Amino acid sequence: MRRGSCCVVMLLLLLSPAWAQEAQQQQPQAEQQQEQQQPQRPTLGPAPSPSLHGPRTSTTVDARKLLRIRKLYVAKIDNSLSDRLIEGLAKMGRFHIVSQPKEADATLGGSCLDSRRLKHVHSEIFINDRSGNSIWQDTIFRPLNPPSLNKAVDETAEVVVDHLSDSIKEAEHK
Repeated sequence: MRRGSCCVVMLLLLLSPAWAQEAQQQQPQAEQQQEQQQPQRPTLGPAPSPSLHGPRTSTTVDARKLLRIRKLYVAKIDNSLSDRLIEGLAKMGRFHIVSQPKEADATLGGSCLDSRRLKHVHSEIFINDRSGNSIWQDTIFRPLNPPSLNKAVDETAEVVVDHLSDSIKEAEHK
């Protein structure tokens, strides 16, 4: 009797790895069947490529109107951001900067607020057509102290011009 129970124990010990391996093979198959039965969740498409200036915060409301802008009026923006944007847009070469809003196809305006307590510069920039409809907008946060306010505003202008340029390129490819 003792030999019989020893044989049974030995048989169980020899067969248990085979059973474990079979169970492991069946588990992934069951998971694959469950994944196939569940509907795929919708996505927003491939993730955008990383930018040197952080995540992209600009939004193009009307790509066709953005591509039609040739003459742009830049309204006065706090902390001399408008002056720096005029310089950046002039270097971009796509727009003719005009001195009167009546001469322009669209108006670039916004705000540039510095918060020394929160240590950042918060800028909101937008482009509207003649009737006031939104064409493009961007929101930028830049650190302050350090760098100085002038440096933070310069960086903000560079980021806005880069985002606008990227938005124009995307609109051209659509």
